[in-house]
Amino acid sequence: MELCLWFNVILLTSVVSANKFCFPGCSCEIESFGLFDSFSLTKVDCSGVGNHIVPVSIPLDTSYLDLSYNKLEKINESVLSGPGYTTLVNLNLSYNRLVKISSTAFSKLRYLESLDLSHNQLEALPDQSFFYSPLVELDLSFNSLQEIQIGAFTSKSNGKAININLSNNLIKSISRRPDDPVPNIRNLDLSGNQLRSVHGLQGIPLQYLNLDRNPISKIEENNFLGLKGLTHLSLSQMENLGEIAPRSFQDLPALQILDFSSNQNLRILSKDVFLGLNSLQELNLLNSGVASLPKDTLQHLPSMKSITWGKNIHCVKTMKESQFHLQNGVVRREVLLCRDGQGAVSAQDVL
Repeated sequence: MELCLWFNVILLTSVVSANKFCFPGCSCEIESFGLFDSFSLTKVDCSGVGNHIVPVSIPLDTSYLDLSYNKLEKINESVLSGPGYTTLVNLNLSYNRLVKISSTAFSKLRYLESLDLSHNQLEALPDQSFFYSPLVELDLSFNSLQEIQIGAFTSKSNGKAININLSNNLIKSISRRPDDPVPNIRNLDLSGNQLRSVHGLQGIPLQYLNLDRNPISKIEENNFLGLKGLTHLSLSQMENLGEIAPRSFQDLPALQILDFSSNQNLRILSKDVFLGLNSLQELNLLNSGVASLPKDTLQHLPSMKSITWGKNIHCVKTMKESQFHLQNGVVRREVLLCRDGQGAVSAQDVL
């Protein structure tokens, strides 16, 4: 009984201690880990306190710091340094008024893995903006970025793959200087920008790429050159997209999912569009202008499992057997079996 009471006193003391030294207006929450909760980290929430919050003192074992909704206009190295910042893993700076950041702003955050800069007013990113932090998640959505130099995302610890959200900006161009090292970007969301062509991504080890809602009118043959690891490509809701050049995806041998949905001006896809897509499993043409595909399309798509098109039609590839001369026995051919919400739909094209 006395031992149990002693443990309760120790736990209460640690909680009170953490709250006692929490910055005015902030809240500090202890999260315990390990056997017998022998290891603890602190989550500090300073959201909505006001722009006087920085620089903010945080406990030594802080892993998460929320500075969102504070009308902050400037963040630099001196603001994000000091005791407590050395263990920071997650930093939220969303919904502020940041217009720019310095190249050294996050240089002291050597363990930072997740950074949220969304819903600010950032107009540009300096080279190597995040060089010293081993980021895994970076959210830059809903800013005012217009031009992106891929060099901004190079990291000292390039072994870790990073997921980057650049959606809903004003990005018109992406470029990479020949001497810049290739950043290890795994997932890249560029939806809702002002891109009119696809350039500057060559050689990046992407697995997921989202280009939805960009004013791109044509996909060119070499747009995706060097993206051999790409498995998911989304080209949806492009009002201007009307043409896909033959062999546009021939350098994407690992691609499994291709989304052309909600492209009303896209009406024709030749069979040569699909050359090289030996791993493609899902093709989405839902609510697009494409009404049919060439009959021998599946010859170029040996791994295809399903196609969605029309308003609500889902087609699954299957094997159909038929007799062709007795001496030759059974012939197997690939067909599409299609259904909508009300039942089977006739597939006019045998693929």
